[in-house]
Amino acid sequence: MKNLLLTLILISMLTACTQKQTTPENKNMNDMPQTMSVKDSHINMADIRQYTDEERANYLANLAGSLPNVNGATAVVFGTLALVGIDVDKDLDRSRVGTIKYSVAESIKNDPQGAGAIVIADPDLTGRIKAVQQDIEAGKPLQGIMNELSAIIGRLIPEVPQMNENHNPQEAPEKPKQEMDPASRNELDKEQQDQSNDHMHKSSE
Repeated sequence: MKNLLLTLILISMLTACTQKQTTPENKNMNDMPQTMSVKDSHINMADIRQYTDEERANYLANLAGSLPNVNGATAVVFGTLALVGIDVDKDLDRSRVGTIKYSVAESIKNDPQGAGAIVIADPDLTGRIKAVQQDIEAGKPLQGIMNELSAIIGRLIPEVPQMNENHNPQEAPEKPKQEMDPASRNELDKEQQDQSNDHMHKSSE
């Protein structure tokens, strides 16, 4: 299912990148992606449909890249969703990076083309998005591109393990007992019965 989703994304996805200057990757930043979702965008679907994904990606990349303290930006667009990766100076502390990221999100949240955008200030993910763009333009094999997209999406949206449907704590001990062989299960039942009888006997004394 995940591969199918990535295939559909890949088919409809067009990327754009604008770069004012190249900055070294920040090796000292936290490994967790620094992202910000533009939740309060005022979405006008008619305005969005006036742009192709490529045009919208270019627009968002140029918008983000033109802001103060942003050295460049990369945008990946698929449908009404967009990833906007920004490059900032490697010497900035995490708090300052967060402030810049917030200013980018604020700049695009009221723009129709910014609807659904996620702003990323993680240098590794921004670099990987650029690499995906280059691979697509170079006509690299689909499977490799899908694997890289899967890895990027996994960093942004980790899969949550499915919860056990059995929420009754009283039924929880029954499952391991059901998995026992008959002899062990009978022995456990007898032991539990003996413990119950012993408890009742002590209570009646």
